[in-house]
Amino acid sequence: MEIRKTRMRYGEEFKRNAIKLVIDGGRNSIEVAEGLGIHANILYRWIREYKKDPENAFPGNGKLKPEDEELRKLKQELKDITEERDILKKAVRIFSKTQL
Repeated sequence: MEIRKTRMRYGEEFKRNAIKLVIDGGRNSIEVAEGLGIHANILYRWIREYKKDPENAFPGNGKLKPEDEELRKLKQELKDITEERDILKKAVRIFSKTQL
């Protein structure tokens, strides 16, 4: 019988409160992590992410940061335009053959 570990998921509010305990509360990261029942490395990662971009630090499941969302849209648009171009190229080849 195989034992599977499930990954815990923590919400944005939980993460922000944990970070506040360390940054604003002046408490030790290890103590806060143990008190919350998480590994200290997880808390360190959350703090790094928060310091990089406090506004968009934890976008959540299925949500992207604004710049990532824009990049996704641009990639999709490029894909669509490339497909349209390829279709037009094939159409030109087909119609040019029939006129000969």
